[in-house]
Amino acid sequence: MSILEKHKKIETHATLMMVLAFLVVTIGGLVQIVPLFYLENTIEKVEGMRPYTPLELAGRDIYIREGCYNCHSQMIRPMRDEITRYGHYSLAAESMYDHPFQWGSKRTGPDLARVGGRYSDEWHVDHFMDAKQVVPESLMPPYGFLAKRVIDGRYIEDVVRTHALVGVPYSEDMIANAKADFLAQANPDADSDGLQERYGEAAFGRAVNVRNFDGQAALTEMDALIAFMQVLGTMVDFSTFTPDPTR
Repeated sequence: MSILEKHKKIETHATLMMVLAFLVVTIGGLVQIVPLFYLENTIEKVEGMRPYTPLELAGRDIYIREGCYNCHSQMIRPMRDEITRYGHYSLAAESMYDHPFQWGSKRTGPDLARVGGRYSDEWHVDHFMDAKQVVPESLMPPYGFLAKRVIDGRYIEDVVRTHALVGVPYSEDMIANAKADFLAQANPDADSDGLQERYGEAAFGRAVNVRNFDGQAALTEMDALIAFMQVLGTMVDFSTFTPDPTR
């Protein structure tokens, strides 16, 4: 029987085709999955990574709620053009506390994995108010209503506790002080020593951003979203980072 005849026999026999296709997919899956069971940790530990502060976590929830992930990925691939435009390629560790993570390659707007600190708070406020006034070719709709939505963090302790249940290393101290830390981060006149002790330089090597992010007296959803944007890609010091060649 020739090769063509063998192929014809497989391709014209639905059950045989299905069985062989299942075997191929199974073998391919096992090749990728089995090695993971022999690694102590599939994610390389990176110095500086920390859980989001309560305000950053609230900002991330707003980011997801408003569908920002539909146009912006947070995953820089190890390709020259992406690294040149966005910065160091993304590490798995940078998404280890994200539920859900924001990976992807669909970009109506730019990737935001390294946007933290790239623009001022005032730039972000103007951009959210009306993106076209900042970037004329932008397709992004206005989000000025976020500056009118006052938030008080009444449920933030529950949110932090929920993330702790799925493996984010929030301590009982972090959970108990979630609301206080939530309010302190957006108030430069507040006592933020506790916030810095739990999430800042003493614990993770880098101070937490503490300021009035949107410039208004009230704490708003705009504050929370900008706090989240300003921390993206800033936790790892890539000037000293050396990848583990065994990973």
